[in-house]
Amino acid sequence: MAAEYATFALAPAMRAGGVRADGDYQVHRDFMDFVVDGRPLLFRLSDLDAVSPLASDVPPAILTAQVRSLLLETDAPLPGGRYVIYACPECEDLACGAVTAVILRDGDDFVWRDFAWQTGEDADLEFNGYRGIGPYRFPGVEYRAALAALLDGSAHPRRRVLLIGDRVALLARLAAALRIIGIGADITHEAGAVPPDELRAYGAVAFGRAVAEEERTAVRRAFADAGVDVAHIDGLAPIVPLLVAQIEHALDRGPAERRRLTRLTATGTAADVEVTSPCRVRLTAYRLDRLHRTHTHEVFDGVLEPGGHRVDLDARTVKGESFVVARAPGSVLVAAVTHGKPG
Repeated sequence: MAAEYATFALAPAMRAGGVRADGDYQVHRDFMDFVVDGRPLLFRLSDLDAVSPLASDVPPAILTAQVRSLLLETDAPLPGGRYVIYACPECEDLACGAVTAVILRDGDDFVWRDFAWQTGEDADLEFNGYRGIGPYRFPGVEYRAALAALLDGSAHPRRRVLLIGDRVALLARLAAALRIIGIGADITHEAGAVPPDELRAYGAVAFGRAVAEEERTAVRRAFADAGVDVAHIDGLAPIVPLLVAQIEHALDRGPAERRRLTRLTATGTAADVEVTSPCRVRLTAYRLDRLHRTHTHEVFDGVLEPGGHRVDLDARTVKGESFVVARAPGSVLVAAVTHGKPG
């Protein structure tokens, strides 16, 4: 099959981490996704929880090696001229499975072809090939420029968050949960005392519910004076997994059209969620009772096709002050439950 010309670009993406209902953790990964003809290549692979080799949490030497590999400046890591395009976000071990492709030069162009799911040294295109994906021919100038831009470090997002609030114990648990999944977190009561150079390391600032508006204004002014554009998060409730989800959503600065989850609303009877590509979606409900104890309920876990979907909720699990978190590979959304009929 002849390879037709396609555009090539890179865009920030994330694999949403989080605290699961069973207390286990899923690691957060920031990476650069391959954008082919204006659409993330990962979205063409349906329900795949994976990251590209261009991750922001790898040492610079490893990132440089990955870029050189994709530029064909080094030998292919797998037989048959195959390269890893996406791998397991937890360990990146080939044994867990990876999407690979043959990458070759054709004149000044770069061609990606023969995409396959691979768990060993050799790929079986007959049984594990991705039919209908590729081959793609990328103009050399565009391809090299996109990859070379990674090496100056400016393409990766800031992965630290500043936590501000009065409940020190809660903030400590939240910071610990964020660090476990790979997001840096610091706690302070006065952002104005933080040097501007340090403020530039943060991608978001999160406020507890008890933080007064005067304090919030002072924090925003401190970041503005430092010339830092950060996401500002108003914590919905003192529930660590919920706050983690809010922070992860805020750190995702990519355009909405390149996210798998684009909308989430919830009432006491149903949650409405919209996805842009086939993917596995998990919906979890959190409720605070009158004694401020947290109740957690897994309400949905399945693959959804592109479009809008309605998931019924048990009114008993979302009565009172409740929230719903939706997670898909690369996206997370949070919605407070409004007690009325869905629109």
